[in-house]
Amino acid sequence: MIGSLESVYERFGDAHREFECCDTTFRIQATGVRGDAAVAAARETAESLEAQLNAFSSASAVSQLNLEGEVVNEHVARIVRRGFEYNDRTEGVFDIHQGRIEQDLKAFLRGDSETPATSFDTGTVRVHGSTVTTDVKLDLNGLAKGYIVDRASETLAGCGRQGFVSGGGDMSPPTGPIAIESPYGDDTPLKILDTDWHVATSGGYRRSRNGIDHVYDPTTESLGSRHESVTVLARRDCMEADALATTLAALPLGDAKALAAEWEGLEALLIHGGVFHTTDGFETHVLDT
Repeated sequence: MIGSLESVYERFGDAHREFECCDTTFRIQATGVRGDAAVAAARETAESLEAQLNAFSSASAVSQLNLEGEVVNEHVARIVRRGFEYNDRTEGVFDIHQGRIEQDLKAFLRGDSETPATSFDTGTVRVHGSTVTTDVKLDLNGLAKGYIVDRASETLAGCGRQGFVSGGGDMSPPTGPIAIESPYGDDTPLKILDTDWHVATSGGYRRSRNGIDHVYDPTTESLGSRHESVTVLARRDCMEADALATTLAALPLGDAKALAAEWEGLEALLIHGGVFHTTDGFETHVLDT
């Protein structure tokens, strides 16, 4: 039966697309029956969701929420609910209430401002069905890209077909070995993963200015990732991997290691001061070479 399925994949070949989405390059690949149509549908899903979730587009549902204080959108509501969960489980380190900080950080990183904001916000956010109300700007970026990868990946599913979606450092379960990029600018990968879990990476090496990047910790009011690189593998979905990669990047090493060790269905690799720190089960997802 396995041989028969593999022959189906081989007969119909590969379909893949690369395109810009969520301020990064998305890659979608499918092998098997109607691969081209599945990849096209996955791309359409990703671009449709980006249009709704991009806080820097005035036409998006997130921008409407931040401007008017209310929006009716099932995707925003799902992401906000997950944000509540992670806020509770990380004791406030993961905090969707910081939309103003997020926008100020992006302006600073682009060079549009000389200093980033240093004061953090509190506010009240409510969800009822698909309706979200807030009295503070929200930052959903720590979840949105993972959510888009998850939804686009669902579009690829089908009988006699397999595939995956990669958006920057976020990826649905890969269909083959993948490399963890080095944060030091060389071509040697840190590790080669062979996993059926979801993957996300975070770190200031991708985009930073004066030691400040997109990562922040509202509980200590600190800006910038504390590690060179964080890679998270999550059994649940890419949205969880995305959220936890951001959270671990914001925490001091000891706190990050403790949180990763106690989180069920999570494995992590943290690069700190050139030293590799892994959870106990991380190496089971690494390809033996």
